[in-house]
Amino acid sequence: MDGFQRKMSQSLQFKLSAWLVISIVAMALAAGIFSYFSSFKWALEFQDDQLRQVAALINLHDLPIDPAKVREPVPGTDPDSELIVQVLPDANTPPQPPQPLGNTLALPPDLMEGLQTMTVAHEVWRLYVRTLDSGTRIAVAQRTASRDEVAHDNALRVLMPFIFLIPILLLLVGMLVRETFTPIKQLASDIDARTEHDLRAVSDDHLPSEIRPFVVAINRLLARVAASVATQRRFLADAAHELRSPMTALSLQAERLSSSEMSSAARTRLETLQTGVQRTRTLLDQLLAMARAQEIVESNFAPISLWQILRTIIEDMMPLAENKRIDLGVTEKSDALVAAHEIDLKMLIKNLLENAIRFTPSEGMINLSVYTLHNAVILQVDDTGPGIPQHERERVFDPFYRILGSDTHGSGLGLSIVKKIASRIGATITLHDYKTQHGVSGLRALVTFPAVE
Repeated sequence: MDGFQRKMSQSLQFKLSAWLVISIVAMALAAGIFSYFSSFKWALEFQDDQLRQVAALINLHDLPIDPAKVREPVPGTDPDSELIVQVLPDANTPPQPPQPLGNTLALPPDLMEGLQTMTVAHEVWRLYVRTLDSGTRIAVAQRTASRDEVAHDNALRVLMPFIFLIPILLLLVGMLVRETFTPIKQLASDIDARTEHDLRAVSDDHLPSEIRPFVVAINRLLARVAASVATQRRFLADAAHELRSPMTALSLQAERLSSSEMSSAARTRLETLQTGVQRTRTLLDQLLAMARAQEIVESNFAPISLWQILRTIIEDMMPLAENKRIDLGVTEKSDALVAAHEIDLKMLIKNLLENAIRFTPSEGMINLSVYTLHNAVILQVDDTGPGIPQHERERVFDPFYRILGSDTHGSGLGLSIVKKIASRIGATITLHDYKTQHGVSGLRALVTFPAVE
């Protein structure tokens, strides 16, 4: 009972369906009862008219009635539904106990004119008494049990449409209610399928007019949220951009200072300063990349060659790999088209490859592959770095998250940028264990792009 009340209070569709079902069943029950008794009464009145018509036919044609003649059942009829016509004794004769003569009923001579019901020989009969034009009084009789059975059957036939059509009506009502709420469910499904960056206005096409004010209010809220998010992103991008100039100047000053004569302790401190400046410049670049990755752009991307972008990024990153004596190569380079903006694809591959080079130790190896599998384009990056523990493979995609104990300098934004770009262009990124043929373990990053039709 508590569950039913909870559904009634929380579900508009359930409440509407329940009240419609209750109303239909109640009205059908009331209509059925009224129809049953009305039909039953009509059938009895119809049979009373038959008794009157039989008496009228006897009077009109002056039909003789022989009480001594034995009644024979009419073939093909129910004997219980037969009509009995007999002459009543004269009322002026001395009263005698009623006795059945031949095949007649034992009826008293002092019956009143008209319709009446009486019990004869432990059976209830419906009688119509009439005085003919000849002065003879007759009675037309029929068993009430037979009359009631006919009336009952007739009333049930009237109820048959209710019995068969009400369940069908309930099913139709349920289907109509469900169909009515389908646009609302579709709207909820479309909103639920959006990413956290998709703040476009919700379309109110094909929605009931009662729901449109609610959709308009949601669109106004989305517009305010989009404006607030855009302001924050502009602030982040502007701040990072404004800080690049002083950091570049500070880096140049540090380089000039390194050419001056100084003690070994001062030079050690200078090297620490240069490392910090470089880390800050890298952080500013990644903050700008993060702001770019979080921008809301149109979802219609033109197909672009993944291998062409990958080859350009490899050429740019090759000096960084050679500086650490890392073997950077391509194991499979089957070309494929993916739907993405060129700048987004470059940013994704660059951050992924830069992250692999940063964490792969000297004399290590990084292999890149591009191939198609099950109507999807796969970009595979294998490195012989320290890998990522299983329980931290989801956390590393959070901004500024870095694995404890890692000696590599970084801002913790690389994989977060990759994740956001992949989400925006409909791709997915997963991390797996990797082991070379020589038993060297590392990390495998798989970026799965939807195939372009």
